[in-house]
Amino acid sequence: MLQSRRSLLKTAALAAAAIPLSGAVAGAAEAGKELLGPLGTRVPGKDPWKGLKVGVASYSFRKLSLDRTIAGIKRVDLHYVSIKDFHLPMRSTTAQRKQVAGEFRDAGIMPISCGVITIKDEPSARQAFEYARDIAVPTIVCHPEPATLPLIERLVKEFNIKIAIHNHGPEAPHFKSPYDAWEAVQKYDPRLGLCIDVGHTARAGVNPVEAIRKCAARLYDCHFKDIVALGARNAGVAEVEVGRGILDIRGMLQALLDIKYPGHVGFEHEKTAENPLPGLAESVGYTKGVLSCISVASA
Repeated sequence: MLQSRRSLLKTAALAAAAIPLSGAVAGAAEAGKELLGPLGTRVPGKDPWKGLKVGVASYSFRKLSLDRTIAGIKRVDLHYVSIKDFHLPMRSTTAQRKQVAGEFRDAGIMPISCGVITIKDEPSARQAFEYARDIAVPTIVCHPEPATLPLIERLVKEFNIKIAIHNHGPEAPHFKSPYDAWEAVQKYDPRLGLCIDVGHTARAGVNPVEAIRKCAARLYDCHFKDIVALGARNAGVAEVEVGRGILDIRGMLQALLDIKYPGHVGFEHEKTAENPLPGLAESVGYTKGVLSCISVASA
């Protein structure tokens, strides 16, 4: 019975997604402009995401060029992006960074974070903050060495840019689950927080729904996906289209809505890197269908 309910919901969700996918690609930017107001806020009454800032971690398009990445995000009618260095190298100049960020914005796609960026020392930390400043995003998603946290706090205060520590699952040397990051940042400035990767979280033996609720006060980014097995030691093998796996998609979305989560919900489709668009489109459609069945509590 549970499987038939899932299949029915998935069918309805994909049908709902067919309208934006069948439209002309050129119209996506205009649709984005209608949905996005100042600083990326959404216009009331025209938001299928119920206030969530849903977009794409550009890592999903890591094998594709910047132009094809922008076209792909427009094709699935999403309007936020977390920029990965495949599409804007860390060693880029300020002018190059502003140009790439401008290309996203001109397409109706708001850069909202960057990363995941590895931070090992002061040069790599300062480079990350300058990179984020130049593309004008409020949050850096990173995987830092624990010893760099005092340094990162100093740069957070200097740049007024938030840090979201990304948990990397059971095979990571540190920050395996969101709770590892949560405990590590407690003594630091509140702008040091988390990016919860829901797939890695589950593989680390932690319930993503519970983690979202417990870490709400410092949750600044979220990598959204589905997985087929908790015990998989390789994230790329475990990850599947949203709705095909074992994660509680409705529960995670409900939690994000309940905590009035203001950060990025980025689809990170790690499967089929050479051709991510079909899987991403399926994930977007399924998630829209689930959200359409969820009521949002009034403030």
